[in-house]
Parts: sequence; structure tokens; C-alpha cells
Amino acid sequence: MFTRVQDSAGAVVATLGQTGRVIDPRFVYLAAVISIIGTVGYVRDTLRGVTTPNRVTWGLWGVEGILAFVVELQQNVGLAALMTLMFGLIPLLIVTVSFRGHHGVWRIGPFDVLCGSLSIAGVAFWAFVHEPTVALISFVVADQLAGLPTIRKSWLMPSSETAWTFFTGVINTLITIMSLRHFTTEGVLFPGAIFVTDLVIWALVAFDIGPRFRGERTVVGAT
Repeated sequence: MFTRVQDSAGAVVATLGQTGRVIDPRFVYLAAVISIIGTVGYVRDTLRGVTTPNRVTWGLWGVEGILAFVVELQQNVGLAALMTLMFGLIPLLIVTVSFRGHHGVWRIGPFDVLCGSLSIAGVAFWAFVHEPTVALISFVVADQLAGLPTIRKSWLMPSSETAWTFFTGVINTLITIMSLRHFTTEGVLFPGAIFVTDLVIWALVAFDIGPRFRGERTVVGAT
């Protein structure tokens, strides 16, 4: 809702920004169910060797998601923190599943190592900086850097990813943001960044943007 400021005569003199929830916070439970459905599809495709997760991306997403969950608990974010916990547990599950088969992982290259190193540096910076806003921005930047290897992979070989999983991620983050008690930078920035990343990856995979742009046929599998 928006807060209206009135004068003594009852006239509206100002309208402030969003201060309340858009939807009932219990919708977070629905988001969790959708997240699980998307994860089941990704795990299934990984075990079949159809999807090849990038361990740099998923491993760092897992660690950063757990750290963000701990911070949100301290800040009393509310039920929305449940989805942040899912943002940590699901990537760690996917990394674990990727070790089940030889073909269940994307080959790590220099670009992946660079992005992973910068992401870890961002998390370290976040841990030691005492200015809340700067620390939060560094954390979100670290999370985005962790996603770059999978964004690049989705551009190069979209057939190596599962579009449905990232589409459910887009829905989850929207629900998470709309169920926040108050729209604050601390509450919105992290799920908002995940929303953007998931939307980009979903579009790249669902519409084969990279191969179409290069005039190539879609290739099944990864090397």
C-alpha cells in the first residue's frame, strides 16, 4: 500500500512509497513448493546427463544463499527469509547431484575460475565491511558474479540447461519480494538480483538466443 499524508483539514498533501505487503506472506509457502518442483526437474535432467550444472555458479549460490538467510533472520525479514533459505539449499543439492555422474557437470574454464574468485572476494569484503549498504551491495555483486559462468554457458549452449527451473526462480523471487513486510533495500536487493539473473538465463535457454544470434543449430550436450 501507499501512505498518504494529510493536513489538519484532511486534504492529501503527500503520498509516500510502498510500506506494506502486496500479498499475504503465506504465499511464500507456495513459492517454496514451486521452487521444489523446479528443482526436481533440474535434478532429474542432471542425473540423465541432459543438464550439466556449472559447479562454480551453483556452489557459490548455495553458500551465499545460506549467508543471506542468516542475515535476514537477524533483520527480522519474516517469512520471506524461507525462500532465501531455499536459494541456498537448492544450489547445494544440485552441486551434490552433479557428482553422481561423469556427464553431470560442465567443464570449468578460466572464465569460471575468474568469476568464482571475484565472487569469493566480494563475499569476503561483505564479511569485513561494517557499512551496511556497502556490504549489501558487495554481497549482491558477488552473487551476480557467481552467476556469470552459467549465463555464459546458457549463451553458448542453452541445451545444457533446464529452462523451467529458472522460470520457477523468476516466479519465486517475485512472490518473495511482494510478500515482504516492508519494501526496504535490505529486503528487496538480494531477491531482486536473483530475479534478474534467473530471467536472463531463462530467456537465453528457452529461446536459444545465443545459437540463433550466431546462426547455429542447437547442439545437445556439453563438452
